Amino acid sequence: MLPVGGVKEKVLAAHRAGLKKIIMPLKNDKDLVDVPKSARRDLQFIFVEHMDTVLAAALFPALPKIADKAKSAARRPRPVRAPARPKPRPAAGRTAPHIGRMTASGRKPARRS
Repeated sequence: MLPVGGVKEKVLAAHRAGLKKIIMPLKNDKDLVDVPKSARRDLQFIFVEHMDTVLAAALFPALPKIADKAKSAARRPRPVRAPARPKPRPAAGRTAPHIGRMTASGRKPARRS
């Protein structure tokens, strides 16, 4: 996550609006020095480094461990699978019934009268 500007103004506006939790990039933690202690004391700051942590904190506030599980799942090595075999192609002359019947030699069968 990239840092944002105007942290002091944004935090004070959130405090005036009555918000209790603020999600901020981790790189902005040093900007809280400018925020008054009374606002810092009343607010809970959640510092994040990745977008999955933001979503977990915003959408599932009662389940803060979701982002940790997602990170550990992302680090797990995935099983290596053999490449899929291509489907066998039909032999020449036997592609579709609407094209016409062919014999094994590739010629059309003789017409019956």
